[in-house]
Amino acid sequence: MLKEKKEVVNKHTLEQWVKDYHWMVNTVKELRNGLIVGAKTAKYGIEATSPKAAGGISDPIMSEVARRSKHVKRIKEYEYKITAVQERIDKVHTPREIEVLFWLLEGSSMRWIGQHMALSATSIGRIKDNIVKQMME
Repeated sequence: MLKEKKEVVNKHTLEQWVKDYHWMVNTVKELRNGLIVGAKTAKYGIEATSPKAAGGISDPIMSEVARRSKHVKRIKEYEYKITAVQERIDKVHTPREIEVLFWLLEGSSMRWIGQHMALSATSIGRIKDNIVKQMME
């Protein structure tokens, strides 16, 4: 069982998770679609005492499986962050803030959101700060 270190959720980390939400969701989706996790077979008896090759895995397929299996930890970390953001979405109530949050989670820039909503990027930044503040409560 993997022991996961959960990152402390503070204003700064939550703000970063909101910013990274879109690509983390896409990454998890892609990694789930293409991830092949293999299990290593334990050796017993005389095979367990025989010399092993120094260095890495010599079989290129097993090397690829090992490389991909390292993503399991990364997927769990992204899922934790995504869930932390999703659990806080309902704390945002005003229509303007909900709209800004939606576009932030879609990966849009504050400049684009400002143009879309006929507001300045500075105003969008203030709204984003209020969103993060509400999500921390």
